Amino acid sequence: MRLNDRLHNLLRRLFGSWSIDDPRPIQAGAPYTYFLPSAERIDALRPDDLVKLVIRSHPPGREWDAERMWVEVKSIAPDGWTGILANTPSDMPQLREGSMLAFQSFHIIDLIYDGDRQGPAEPPRRAYWDRCMVDRCVLDDNVPVYYLYREQPDMTEEGDSDPDSGWRIRGDYRDLSDERLDARKADYIAIGKVLNADDSWLHLIDSPIGSAWLRNFETGEYEPLEENE
Repeated sequence: MRLNDRLHNLLRRLFGSWSIDDPRPIQAGAPYTYFLPSAERIDALRPDDLVKLVIRSHPPGREWDAERMWVEVKSIAPDGWTGILANTPSDMPQLREGSMLAFQSFHIIDLIYDGDRQGPAEPPRRAYWDRCMVDRCVLDDNVPVYYLYREQPDMTEEGDSDPDSGWRIRGDYRDLSDERLDARKADYIAIGKVLNADDSWLHLIDSPIGSAWLRNFETGEYEPLEENE
């Protein structure tokens, strides 16, 4: 480790602080790909169970500014929980394994019940990890979905855990020239990430191969194209 890094970590250990991230804004912004334990499973937690928290370093480390770490629950009360850190931080010298932490139930991003206790099952929820092709502007620039169609999947490769769904999704291009439209970049990603950006077409997601839809921005409806009629 370089001298500057050693001095940085010494200052963090002596004068640094930490905080626990609230994951709810992340979940609200990515409801189709970022999942938190249900209230029923959190309510079933008891002392000695493990919960995972996102702990943020102030100032940040050279490599990471936050780490996901397990905490062993010690007390549960309406005004707050306490627990001891069950991990050795990778890059957070102001904390060590065994440090006492105070947190709230909404900070919990994952949990493990002690021993053989299972607790209540998570309510069933659909996953949207199958892949699709989408204009990158839908993801990065909040351009609304305009045209979508489902073709025979042809991009799945051997060993892929999540197959090609066949969905091909274009952002609004009504005011674009052919040249600008052709210059758009596309990504092959999980459908859930597209839904995080624009889920207006969720009701169409099980449409069969050969379906094609165009969004009417005056009515807000997706209208079938001739191929789908």
